[in-house]
Amino acid sequence: MTKTFDAVVIGGGLAGCAAALLLAQGGRSVGFVAPKAPVKDGRTTALLMPSIALLDELGVWSHLNGKTAPLRTMRIADASRRLLRAPTVSFNSSEIDEDAFGHNAANADLLAALDDRIAETPSITRFDQPARSVSPEAAAPIVTLADGMEIEGRLIIAADGRNSVAREAAGIKTRVWSYPQSAIVLTFSHKLPHRDVSTEFHTEEGPFTQVPLSGNRSSLVWVVKPEHAERIMALSPDALNREIEDRLQSILGTVTVDSELQRFPLSGMVAENFGRGAIALVGEAAHLFPPIGAQGLNLGMRDVAELRNLPAQLEDRASVEAAIAKFDRARRPDIVSRTQAVDLLNRSLLNGLLPVQFARAAGLTLLAGTGPVRQLALKEGMKPGSALTGFGGHLREQIRRKRAGSDREQQR
Repeated sequence: MTKTFDAVVIGGGLAGCAAALLLAQGGRSVGFVAPKAPVKDGRTTALLMPSIALLDELGVWSHLNGKTAPLRTMRIADASRRLLRAPTVSFNSSEIDEDAFGHNAANADLLAALDDRIAETPSITRFDQPARSVSPEAAAPIVTLADGMEIEGRLIIAADGRNSVAREAAGIKTRVWSYPQSAIVLTFSHKLPHRDVSTEFHTEEGPFTQVPLSGNRSSLVWVVKPEHAERIMALSPDALNREIEDRLQSILGTVTVDSELQRFPLSGMVAENFGRGAIALVGEAAHLFPPIGAQGLNLGMRDVAELRNLPAQLEDRASVEAAIAKFDRARRPDIVSRTQAVDLLNRSLLNGLLPVQFARAAGLTLLAGTGPVRQLALKEGMKPGSALTGFGGHLREQIRRKRAGSDREQQR
């Protein structure tokens, strides 16, 4: 017998869990197609404050008390050996009147907190098996599970990753590319305190990024050429600790790796549309790019947040399609601009041509200073559109004051 829901969310990752909770919070019954991951995720995620605000709204953030570390300073350091090198740039959250840019959390802890909240939500029905196919043409699209069970929902949220079954069913094409890079992720303890500072060292092979965890511990994303990744994975524990300390320039003192190493090939992907028919794409079903600047999951969380703007009542297929088309238009500027920016920055690290290195160094030199460009970068990094909105508000206030002054002069 087919089970019917207001919405079906496909994908049990971080974005899918958040989407299921948000839709349920909006009063919808949710079918949640979410098999457990076969391998524990050893990565961490630097959650920026807008993402934390969403998790708090969903009743999840309190489950992570004591398991995260604040990010109060974000530093970019040029560790390349090229002729033109950029200055070290540090951004402090106090510059934009924030206590922290965000918090770093282990993905496994974050997923466990989301799972606990979902288990507490009676309007979410979880199916612990993958979707085999999606039939999107009917008034209420049908999702067929691996065991043949069918569930239907007027609205389908595709959060099923880069090989999304739902995206393919919607006929949405993607642009895919690869990088000559692999990312190694791990966690480590260190002798000196990190003082809530995250440092992204830029090398000729990619970023080498340390992000604080609670206590004297940090996570590391180490991007290198694939052949160098093989060498690193084969290092003895002592040799690995020494190499990481050297690459960190000993800013954290003695280093001891305390997790298994995980390796991921780097690639990029962006969908041509972020929704079509009755299907909306969120997270890595919509976009994928290298781990630079804490943009990946935070972009996915903004996808989820946009689901708030779907009408509470979607009476027929026409209203569903209109709502999904609006979602597509709303997400396009943010996704396209972030994907292009991260791709450009990553490729600039790999490109040894002097004009490219000059442009990169000049850009970071501009950010190292003070003034409106730095403020724009800080605010846009946290919340897209906020800097321009703030500038517009400032400009309107200046016009208002000028008009008020002119009126007073005329009254005299």
